[in-house]
Formats: sequence, C-alpha cells, structure tokens
Amino acid sequence: MVGTAIRRVTTPAGDFAWLVTNYDDVKALLSDPRVDLSHAAPERAARVSRSAFGGPMGDPTELAAQVPMRRLVASAFSARRMASLRPRVREMITGSLDAMADHAQPVDLHEAVSFPLPALVICELLGVPYADREDFRRWSDDAVNTIDTARSQAGLTRLRVYMRTLVERKKSHPDDDLISDLAAVATADPELTVDDIVMFSVVLLLAGYETTMAAIDRGMILLLTRPEQADALRHDPELVAPAVEEILRKLLPTPASGAEQTIGLPRYANTDFTFDGVTIHTGELAMLGLRVANLDEKLFPEPTRFDVHRGCNPHLTFGHGPHFCPGASLARIELRTLFSALLDRFPTLRLAVPVESLRGRDELLTGGLVAELPVMW
Repeated sequence: MVGTAIRRVTTPAGDFAWLVTNYDDVKALLSDPRVDLSHAAPERAARVSRSAFGGPMGDPTELAAQVPMRRLVASAFSARRMASLRPRVREMITGSLDAMADHAQPVDLHEAVSFPLPALVICELLGVPYADREDFRRWSDDAVNTIDTARSQAGLTRLRVYMRTLVERKKSHPDDDLISDLAAVATADPELTVDDIVMFSVVLLLAGYETTMAAIDRGMILLLTRPEQADALRHDPELVAPAVEEILRKLLPTPASGAEQTIGLPRYANTDFTFDGVTIHTGELAMLGLRVANLDEKLFPEPTRFDVHRGCNPHLTFGHGPHFCPGASLARIELRTLFSALLDRFPTLRLAVPVESLRGRDELLTGGLVAELPVMW
C-alpha cells in the first residue's frame, strides 16, 4: 500500500506517474542520479502536461555541468558579477517606478513593472535585444502552455529559431554577454553543439523572466492582501530578505488552482530502484511535488501562513544539489530590490480591484496573471 508521501497518480496529460511530495524525499530525488529529465524512448514517455516542457528533454543543468559551460555559467552568475549588476537593477527599477508614478491611476503593475523589469535584466545579461521583448514574450507564453500541445510546440520552435539566429550572429559579432560567451564555447568545443547552446539559452531566457515575472505579480498580491505584512517590510527593511524567501516558498512555477496534487517537476527513472518502499521501474515518471514539499510542517511551522518574519526557510523552489537554479542569486536581487522600492515609493499602494477578480494563468507552467494587476496609491 503506497502512502501519501509517494503515490501513483494520473497526470493532467492522462499518463501514469509517481507523485513524490514529502520534503525529504523530494530533496533526495533532486540529487539522485537514478532519475533525470531524459528518457530512452521519449515518444513513449509519460508526460506531466501537454506543454513542450511537459515530457522528457535534455536537462539544461546537466548540460551546464560540462566543464566549459560550468565555468561560463558560474562566471555569469558569480557573486562579483551579481554585485556589479545590482546598481543596474536598481536603476532599471527606478525607471519603471518613475514611469508608473507618472501614469494615470489605476496602473497595471503587471505591464508597468512585472513584465518589463525581468525582461530588461535577463536581456542585458544574455545579450538578447530588448526591442524583441514582445516577440519572445508571446513565444514564451505559447511554449509554456500546458493545454494546447500544438501551440506549445510552435512557441518553442519560434524561440529556438530566434535564439539560433542570435547565437549565429554572436559567433561572428560577439558582445560582452552570456550568449556570446556560450557561442564561443560551441565554436571551440566539438562536444557542445549549437543546438545545445540554443536550448540552454532558451531555458535561461524563460527562467530568467517568466518565473520572476510570476513571482513579482503574485508576491505583490500576497503583500497587498496582508497589509500588516507589507507594513512590517516598510518599517524594517531587513525583513525584505526573509519576505522574498517566503514569497518564493509559496510561489512556484506550477499551476495555482489545486493542481499541486497531481503535478510536479518531471524526472524519469534510468534504472529500476526502490524508493520509500515503492519500486520505480526504468522509464517511469516520478513527479517531484515542490509546491507540496514547501508546505511540509516539519520544516515550516504553520506552513500555509504567509509570514515575512519566518526565519529558517529551506524551500526547494530553486531546486537542490546539481539541479540548483544558477540564476537564483539574480532573482533574489531583483525581488528584494523591487519589493523594497515599491513599498517605500508608494506607501499607500493597494489593489484597485477585489482580489477575487484577478485571473490566474493556470494554463501556463509559470502561473501568474493573464491580463493585469491594477493598483492605486
């Protein structure tokens, strides 16, 4: 009899999978070499969703573990580089808030801040022209659609074509950016193909702005619907770091309408093994339920409560071990700087519509809002 920590479920795509939700088990499997994102027969593999990212694929973190890539990614997201980027992030935020202040109220925070800020930051880091933001925004939303497979595949294809063109251009005309560095690696190292660099760049672009955008939107909703929490941040700037961790704990790139019971990060067994009393066979899908694991009351007292004063917060939102998100430090810089600046600049900031009227993006892997986040002050 399978317990609640790991159990057999049917995915939203209609396939069989093992869902793992216990914090310790999820953490262990994030570092377990017996599971990964690839599958020997991808056309027959179980799928989490109908998204292009809902089934087996090459693992960007495994690609990044190759020595030349590891050095480049480590350099791109090094503490020194992040520190040097911090003033630029602050400058971008100031510009966004200045434009927001000059706009007639109510203001759509999603369009004024949540989308343009992460897009600006990741474009600058990667070397993606910011003028192309509306194109890659549209293609990205299509690519992470969990309902329409054709739309998702088409979006991913457009992103890959776009990124391939950019990589090829950077090979002949390099700039001081990460894609130029990656393109140089592909030229010098025969083991790394242009396709590898293209897919890795696509994932970095998606992760760099889609998930941060969703965290900004939903983080502001958490704060503005709990004014005592927002007031605590205004009066004690030191709380911004734990507040961001609490937002990250509760805001994962998964659908928000109860789907946490049947969805998680996909991992495929590359051998038969027994885990927590369950035998998982080669090729079977194990979904790592980060959203539920982050609510484990053994680690998080009163786990459903949003609390900016929460101290120890070892959430798994950025993964763990070799699959830890390399852009975690950049996301934290953006979120900490933005939430501090927003609450300081607009002390009476509030939602301009009832929270119940806000529409969720449950059909997208990254969650967030479809249309708008109207605010006033």
